[in-house]
Amino acid sequence: MEADFTSQIREKARELLEKGTVECVIGYETGSDGVSARPSFIYNPSEVERLVFDNTCSHNLVKYLLDKKGKPTAIVVKGCDSRALNLLLSEKQLQRDQIFIIGVVCPGVVEWGWNRRSEQFQKRCDLCRQHTPLVYDLLIGTPVTEEPPPEFTDIAEMSARATEERASFWREQAERCLRCYACRQACPGCYCIDCFVEQLDPEWVGIRIATGENLMWNTIRAFHLAGRCIACNECERVCPVNLPLSLLNRKLEEEMLELFDYRAGMSEDATAPLITFIKEEKLGIGE
Repeated sequence: MEADFTSQIREKARELLEKGTVECVIGYETGSDGVSARPSFIYNPSEVERLVFDNTCSHNLVKYLLDKKGKPTAIVVKGCDSRALNLLLSEKQLQRDQIFIIGVVCPGVVEWGWNRRSEQFQKRCDLCRQHTPLVYDLLIGTPVTEEPPPEFTDIAEMSARATEERASFWREQAERCLRCYACRQACPGCYCIDCFVEQLDPEWVGIRIATGENLMWNTIRAFHLAGRCIACNECERVCPVNLPLSLLNRKLEEEMLELFDYRAGMSEDATAPLITFIKEEKLGIGE
């Protein structure tokens, strides 16, 4: 299957570049360790043999499109990645007619690190509801029709804990945070030119690396993604200290579903509830 997917991606990439339909194809290539995949940027038809697709293609490549604005670009997207694409299209950060989308049906990606790989699926894949891309110009693979797994079971376990126990858990996580901002850099929903954490007037978060500031950073970032997080888990994947950031993001995803019946990135025409004003909207507050 992987060899067939790879050959189809290469064939389409070569065609698009030879015809001048796109200037660049963003996909995956084998990393320098020879085991795992990394992002690849192909500008010449002679380079398409570098492209691969296998179960180590973890990276959500959609954020790289923000650096290609105004330039016709092709991109390889998995199911969860396509939700990120819809998010950026709905927020007018990308133009659909400038993007050729090579959608790949993804059965899941495995855990891997430098010079190693396992056959165990990543946690996000065990919970994935979107193996088939939602938006594409070319679809590679057979659409998945199986029932999605139960979701938010881990969130329910966390919510069942006593308040002080939850507070202690998150203080412990905040103490480990390096504030390296790898989560922000990898997240397709984080594209502000000036991030709040770097603003000095007003200063929302102090510059020192301390528990209070770290809690503030992670909490505000999670709220900025409320109704916008597409559950790709890139933030958690790139965290050098393995913070369970998805617990925060998915708790807010659960709240968005309960309050607004809304899931981010399912359509390029939808907008997140917290950035949408509806005059007649009522949430039962004060009633």
